[in-house]
Formats: sequence, C-alpha cells, structure tokens
Amino acid sequence: MPWTYRHASKEWRAILDDLRDRMDLTSDNTAYTAMDGVLQVFRRRLTAQQGLNFASVLPAIPRAVFVAGWQVHLPPLPFAERAALVQEVKKVRQNHNLTPDNAIEATAWSLRRYTNKADLARVLATLPEGAVEFWHVDVADPREIEQRIF
Repeated sequence: MPWTYRHASKEWRAILDDLRDRMDLTSDNTAYTAMDGVLQVFRRRLTAQQGLNFASVLPAIPRAVFVAGWQVHLPPLPFAERAALVQEVKKVRQNHNLTPDNAIEATAWSLRRYTNKADLARVLATLPEGAVEFWHVDVADPREIEQRIF
C-alpha cells in the first residue's frame, strides 16, 4: 500500500464530528466515550496479535485509543449478540457514559470513512467469527462510507 501523508488532527476532528452527529450526541467527550467503549468491547474478543493487526488499519488517533490500557494477558471473549455487546459498551466509564444504542453501528460507519476498505476487509477476514459482522454497515449509497483522506 502506498503511504499517504495524513493530517491526524484534522482527521480526528472529522471522526469526532461524524460520531457525534451519527449518535445525536452533544459533545466531543460523549462521542469519544462511545467510540472508546466500542473499541474496548471489540478488542476484548481478540488476541494481542489480532488486535495489533486490526489497529494497523485504523487512523492514528483511533489506533491509539484502541490499544490504550489494553490488558493483553486476558483471554479473548467470544462475540455475543449485538444487544449484549451494546450493553457492554455502555458499561465503559459507566458513570460518564451517555452512549446510545447505535454506538457500534455509528462507530463502524465513521471509522469506515477513514480506513482503506481493502486493508480493513483483509484484516477482518483473519479475525474470529463475529468480527466482520461487528464492523458491518448497511448503507443505501456506498459513497456514504467512501474513504476520506485529510
């Protein structure tokens, strides 16, 4: 893959704006908490190597959020039904969490707009059953989630 110079701060601003708007939240803090919860719930289902492979295709700041505080010695959990995963997301920083029910879908929608589709698909295909479904996004128009580069 040819490397493209990217502006991490501009890209992060756009990701936060997408997240906040998609989840109908009012602040960057609540959008960040929701995304952090989604990423934590996902990484709990991966080995350290699988997680690093996944992180390698994320934009810079979501990549840092994904690996921050990870306890890699814990064994991976199996993927569960979407409703159970959403409840798990809502338990991250529970006293400061206003995460809506669409947090996983909104995070997937937003992050797909800032990742290389082929790289993401390649990595997801190597992860445990449930990973592809976790990041699946239904859109009427695929241009909605075309990669944005800053």
